[in-house]
Amino acid sequence: MCIVLLSTAHPRYALIIIDNRDEYVLRPTTQPYWWTHGPSGNRILSSRDLYRRERGTWMGFNQDGRFAVLTNFRESALDDPDKSLGTVMSRGVIVNEWLGAPPSESLDDFVPRVMTSGTFKGVGGFSLICGDLRGMSEAKGMRAASILSNRCDSVDQVPRICGTRGTTVSLSNTIYSSASTWPKVNLGEELMENTINEAVKQDWDEDTLTENLFSVLDHDTMPRDPDRTLAEFRDLLRTSIFIPPFNNQESQKCMEDAKRRGREENLPQFETAPEDDESKDGDDLEPKEAFLQGAYGTQRQTIILVDWDGNVTYKERALWDAHGNALKRGEADVVKKFHIGDTTN
Repeated sequence: MCIVLLSTAHPRYALIIIDNRDEYVLRPTTQPYWWTHGPSGNRILSSRDLYRRERGTWMGFNQDGRFAVLTNFRESALDDPDKSLGTVMSRGVIVNEWLGAPPSESLDDFVPRVMTSGTFKGVGGFSLICGDLRGMSEAKGMRAASILSNRCDSVDQVPRICGTRGTTVSLSNTIYSSASTWPKVNLGEELMENTINEAVKQDWDEDTLTENLFSVLDHDTMPRDPDRTLAEFRDLLRTSIFIPPFNNQESQKCMEDAKRRGREENLPQFETAPEDDESKDGDDLEPKEAFLQGAYGTQRQTIILVDWDGNVTYKERALWDAHGNALKRGEADVVKKFHIGDTTN
């Protein structure tokens, strides 16, 4: 189960975002790159899911400084058939709804539009953190971000976060109003606040700060029990920030088959990014049905730093390659740096 933490507590940065993506490690996913959102022409920086035709993502930025992060949560069709887990549309496209919105549409316009349009009906449970860093300054601060969910029935139920300095908030695979009942959320906020406080005290440079934020994402409190069942594993996902891979006999065979195929066919270490637009429907993609049978755990980690001059550092760390081979920390890091408003990306 994923976790995202956002903080406005570091005086040098308008916003810091850190994120663990917990997923089946064989789920085919690109590394982060700039691509063009077909309907709007917006340039978006994100990794993209290659399993679903929509090629969605769990987090990203656009060139104008809009950002979005998605977490999902389990729910039953008995709760609400329109919000059930059986999805026609991939939740990954919800991020692109905000990142691909026209520049003239503010967050205050976007929130009621999507809540009343039926865009999210038939999509599994989710929370979408969306914000806009345009026009921020050290004197004015940044505008508050919103947390949309298909468990919100009206605009006045949408929480606003990060609109004041010195705050740290976190969200995992539940709605925001229940986030504090999850041990990993409370622990994550505490560790991130401690890390930022130490960074300010010691005047850490960006590289030192980044590696210490990765240490927060690496914090692992999962008990080691080789006989643990899948149900027991799922119950423990609320407790640990980092999720070590869960493997049973069936999933281990799937992982070994993926590794063998990668070696024998000399396949690339990572999936190739799709063409640079959203017009393709995915028919060119090779079927990837087997990924749901592999190991499950923390697959990707991301650190995003945004300073007061609008400079963004976007660093993603892959922990597994496309064939289920574990990677050493830092072996497959991708770093993208850009300036908000720069149209050359």
